[in-house]
Amino acid sequence: MIPYSVQIQMRIRWGGLVLAKRAVSSSRQLSRRLKQTENEIVQMFKLPILGNGGMNSLAVRDRQRQGRPLDERFLRILKIFKWGPDAEKALEVLMLRVDHRLVLEVLKTDVEIGVKMQFFQWASKRKNFEHNAATYMALIRCLDEEGLFGEMWRTIREMVRSPCIIMPVELSEIIRILGRAKMVNKACSIFYQIKIHKCVPNSHAYNSMIIMLMQEGHHEKVHELYNEMCNQGNCFPDTVTYNVLIMAFCKLGREDSAIRLLEEMKENKLQPTKKIYTTLMEMYFKSGNVEKAMNLLQDMRDQCCVPNVFTYTELIKGLGKAGRTEEAYDFFLQMQREGCKPDVVLMNNLMNILGKAGRLDDVVKLFEEMESLQCAPTVVTYNTVIKAHFDSKARVSEAASWLEKMKEKGIEPSAFTYSILIDGFCKTNRVEKALMLLEEMDEKGFPPCPAAYCSLIDALGKAKRYDAATELFQELKENCGSSTSRVYAVMIKHFGKCGRLNDAVALFEEMKQLGCVPDVYAYNALMSGMVRMGMTDEAQSTLRAMQEQGCVPDINSLNIILNGMAKSGGPIRAMEMLSNMKQSSFKPDAVSYNTVLGALSHAGMFEEAAKLMKEMNSMGFQYDLITYSSILEAIGKVDDVSANSVS
Repeated sequence: MIPYSVQIQMRIRWGGLVLAKRAVSSSRQLSRRLKQTENEIVQMFKLPILGNGGMNSLAVRDRQRQGRPLDERFLRILKIFKWGPDAEKALEVLMLRVDHRLVLEVLKTDVEIGVKMQFFQWASKRKNFEHNAATYMALIRCLDEEGLFGEMWRTIREMVRSPCIIMPVELSEIIRILGRAKMVNKACSIFYQIKIHKCVPNSHAYNSMIIMLMQEGHHEKVHELYNEMCNQGNCFPDTVTYNVLIMAFCKLGREDSAIRLLEEMKENKLQPTKKIYTTLMEMYFKSGNVEKAMNLLQDMRDQCCVPNVFTYTELIKGLGKAGRTEEAYDFFLQMQREGCKPDVVLMNNLMNILGKAGRLDDVVKLFEEMESLQCAPTVVTYNTVIKAHFDSKARVSEAASWLEKMKEKGIEPSAFTYSILIDGFCKTNRVEKALMLLEEMDEKGFPPCPAAYCSLIDALGKAKRYDAATELFQELKENCGSSTSRVYAVMIKHFGKCGRLNDAVALFEEMKQLGCVPDVYAYNALMSGMVRMGMTDEAQSTLRAMQEQGCVPDINSLNIILNGMAKSGGPIRAMEMLSNMKQSSFKPDAVSYNTVLGALSHAGMFEEAAKLMKEMNSMGFQYDLITYSSILEAIGKVDDVSANSVS
């Protein structure tokens, strides 16, 4: 145990950095700087005397030099007094040899990073000592952990310039570290420097590069590196390589290249992994090639590669997206028969699919099964169930009850939970309840949710409560600093509906000035307001401007213009536009036909209307019942006039 008086002396003598930061103590004893001789330092760290009062033998001192107690004493000094002349003196007193083992011990301890760096640089200047790959990598790891990426990069370059040997294992780790630090260009640069001057990369080093490039979205460079790897002659792709390459090609949408790599794997006697098959199936489902995805599943089984929960998740998602709900559910049952346990992600996806198909009972049943499957519901699960209730037109009280259920289970609702409920209440004309939920969101500290505001503004607009809608819109802008294109579109739509076209145009210009790029919904809302005011030519000009700005119109855009044509130009111009639509990429839908049918009936062109109705029937479109009734009524009046004239 070091005496307290000696500790005071140590702190004064070796604690220069402490004294520099603190004011001098008012105590005369502590403010007086005490001199400490080299002999005192020796006494403080001298090894205990062994035997009959004699000095340690050379053998004992050698064992102590190699043992940890000396290292631990020195490391303790570093922690207390940092690096400097006194710590250097302690090295001599403790007779510690500066070697790679000592450097690694210092770098492993929890002293400040600055101390480690100073000691590392001091050690590099010692006679008969040079850092090796192990000590360089130890410092690089420390700098990476501290986020000192500039110093880390300087150390890596110093390592490459030094005479030390760098093996592929160090090269792989350097690439991974630089990749995590988002220093992709530097990683590529150092890879080729080490390749030229130090070592030939092996498949693991190439894989590290390929994975890093893949994670940072440099998919084309991944393929270039793969070709370089194959051309090297002594480095061959392995399963990891193929996995990353196939993922890259899937991201690029290059299905043929991805499948070609799968076949190449088999030719090279490599077993494709479950992840590879799952990735390829996901690619096919996204592009709508459901049958090819199913063929891959069969190929997977033929290769004795058993699907896992991730494979089944992609299968269920893909089949659900394709509208094959029953098959998706059958695979859920099949995976359980095969002993594959579903997880919460799979359950959430399946419930979402069943909810969209209107199978609310099955959604609730699945939720109840989750406990027996040891699959704990999350906030996403509850959100899915709540949305399924609204989609299935269930009682609003039932949907709302799930909010209380999740709170009882200790699961906090998310902003999306409230957004679903607000949208559901708005669509069922419970605007006041929706407004209360918006206030609850605010009380809980959630940031303003544009989707929730959008639902409320739309509901208030439909109820002709335009002042309240405008107030909410202004509130959203004040809280967020801006708004989304969709919210602007809703406001523009309602301004147009209530005849405030100037306000709609002003709002449209405002969103552009604020950098909120108008989308197709905003353009459609503005054009609809123009047509409503009889400004069909202006609406057509807006359509052209929309296309010039790179915003692609949809069928609703053309139907708005078609409606304007029918109102201002009459049935002939409407028929011409309908004919043009048939020749374009935007084929007429039921709205298109009914718009023209209404124009023909109003103009008394019943023969043309009858022909169009026949065409609609062949296309599988339903008549607008009001228009159809007016046509029948008009035909009846014509028949009455003809009968009277004959008599």
